[in-house]
Formats: sequence, C-alpha cells, structure tokens
Amino acid sequence: MKKRLLACPTALLTSLALAGCGLLPGEDGTSRTVTVWLMKGSASDEFLKRFTAAYERDNPGVRLDIVLQEWTGIGKKVTTALAGDDAPDVIEVGNTQVAQYAQTDLLYDLTLESVRDLGREEWIPGLAEPGSIDGGQYGIPWYAANRVVIYRKDLFEKAGVEEPPKTREQWLEDTEAINRTGAQGIYLAGQDWYTLSGFIWDEGGELAVEKDGRWVGALDTPAALKGMAFYEKLQSLGTAPKDADEENPPQAEVFAKGEIAQIIATPGAAAAVQAHNPALASRLGFFPIPGKTADEPGAVFTGGSVLVVPVHAGERAQAIDVVAALAGREWQTDLARTMNYVPNKTSLASVVEGEEGTAAMAAGAARGRATPNSPKWADVEADNPIKPYMTAVLRGEDPRTAARRASQRITDALG
Repeated sequence: MKKRLLACPTALLTSLALAGCGLLPGEDGTSRTVTVWLMKGSASDEFLKRFTAAYERDNPGVRLDIVLQEWTGIGKKVTTALAGDDAPDVIEVGNTQVAQYAQTDLLYDLTLESVRDLGREEWIPGLAEPGSIDGGQYGIPWYAANRVVIYRKDLFEKAGVEEPPKTREQWLEDTEAINRTGAQGIYLAGQDWYTLSGFIWDEGGELAVEKDGRWVGALDTPAALKGMAFYEKLQSLGTAPKDADEENPPQAEVFAKGEIAQIIATPGAAAAVQAHNPALASRLGFFPIPGKTADEPGAVFTGGSVLVVPVHAGERAQAIDVVAALAGREWQTDLARTMNYVPNKTSLASVVEGEEGTAAMAAGAARGRATPNSPKWADVEADNPIKPYMTAVLRGEDPRTAARRASQRITDALG
C-alpha cells in the first residue's frame, strides 16, 4: 500500500478547516463543487435535501453535487472512476468492498483524520475493520444494518415464555417450548451462512484467516466447527429446507403464512411480513441474537456502507469535510432515525431508542463483524462453498470432512 501524500505544506493543520492550499471556498468570489457518489436507496431524498441545504448554508462557496448510483455493476464503475483524473470527491462503497478498492492504491489514507477528527475509537467494529487495510484507514463508517430475531409475541406468550432469551441455551429451551405448543419454534434456512458466521465468531473461529500473506479457509478449525454445531441444533427446531437459503423461498413470506414464532433477519423484514399478513402488525417483536452468556449479545454479520475519498479527488480537503459531516453526530442521528439504520458509533446507539427493531439491531452491532478483509472475498461469495457445506452437515455428513472440503475451496478462491 502506498504511503499517503500530504496535499500541501499546511496539511498538518486540520483539513476540515481548509479547502486546499490557498483561499477558503468563496473568498475569491468563486464556488467549488464537491461531487459525491451515493448509492440509490441508502438515504431518502428528504434526508439528502436536508443535508445539502444545511451543508451549503454552513459552507458558503461550496456546492454539493450528489449523484445516485445503482449497486448493480458498481464495482467496475468505481474502479474506473478511481483510475481517472476526474474522480468523484467522495464515494459510498459497501463495507466489504474497501479491500478490493484499496489494493489499487487509489484511495486516500484517512488515518490521520480518523484519529484526530472522526472518533475512530467509537466506531462499530463491523464498519471500522473492513475500512482498515494494512494499518491505514481508507473507509469511514457511514451506516450499518445487521440481523436480529423477529418474533411473534403471542406465540411466545402461549408457550409461557415471558421475555426474549438472553443466552443461546435459553434460546434453544424457549424454542423447544414453543414447539411443544404445536407452533414452529423457528424458521431457519439451512444455508443462512451470514447467521452461521456470527455463531462461528462467537466461538472464536473465522471463515478465513491470513497466514504469511496468504488467505486460507478456516471452517475446519475446532472453534468454527462449534459454531456449525450450534447452528445445526437451532436449525433442527424448525422445518426450513436444509438445501436453500433464506431467500428461497423468501422467509418473510413463510413467516407471515404460518404459526412460526421466529426468523432471523434485519428489522426491515417485518414490513414484508406485515404486507403479507397485516394481522401480525401488533404481534411482532425484536431482540438481538443471543450470545453465549447474558453479558452481551451474539456476534453478527454487519452490512452497511463506508465513505472513501479517491487519491485523485479534485476537492480533497472539502471532500474530507463532507465525510466528517455525514459521519458526525448530527447527521448520523438524522440518518439513523430517518432510515432505521445503526449509526456508526456505539456511543450513538441511544439515538434509536424507542424504535424496537432498530434498537435491537444497534445492540447487536456492538459485536458486529464483517467478512474476511481479502480483496478477493467476492470471488468466494460468487460460488459460495459455505452453503453446500452447511447442507452437507445438516444432512448428516461428517462435519470435519465437509469443513475441510469447503475450507480448501475458500483457499483456492482467495489464492
């Protein structure tokens, strides 16, 4: 990874107070345009209008040009833009995509700003870790989302379960109690590998690890096998297919149609459930995925976005200021409440109190993780060996044998 180059001799001064080496924006009567690429659907039109109006008011001489991009095909588009001489000034990228862009040496290293101005020590780990490459911070956390348990309060009450479980063992016991009432305790598809990842991390395992500069699969370690063993126990308490993921069939639709007490999904799935069965609107609740002890919730995969600044950004200093604003308390609070996201800092979890689903998500995000920070991880997911591994174990194959086979396929993909 190339070392960062200081933009000018005054770079030791805060870049958030300057708009480059020279005049502040507007001092010479001209305006500067900061081009920001954001992904369609990440923020509402109303939020973007509020942010743009406030930022331009507080920064005379600066105009924001927010350009919405589609997720489909975005990888190639960002890579091309980074290599060009007229790159956007700020780009939103998926948190697990940073490594593939950072390997181009075309992302600006924001470590200094992260430590000095952006509250790096408070960032939720599932956004902070993917943005950190070879000791440099190239992605600034923007927003996150992760899975929780969506449950039927009425079916819990019928089984005598008075409150959501706080430990894995209690979770199993409560689910078994629900089954004894004739309802289905949980619907957990056999290939929900994001949920499995959390159980593996809880046990101290990994999906893949870096050894001597080379990434290798790690599903066959004792810790990872323990995570799969718990998944197998939980999955056996429902009748979900062992050879399909949560989208085949869509679990929200299955949950809406039957007497099913729980699914594991982002809180937004509740809207899909209610769309198929409006009568469930008042019966749904949320709780964080339980951990091994009651002291903290279980680990979860964190999805979300980070903000990056290209090396070739024409308005780099002002771009960093825009990132600081979007990642700061005021606009993080607004975005989280508007979009029901987890804010980027653990210290901001309280801003979503009162929103049961988002609050449960924020509690889990404190132990959030992301997929291995390899620039080739997308190649693993393209032909994901974790899914058939899970099906093989759930159908009775020796877990170690199946895990070794899947780990080798991960190693091959990352190598």
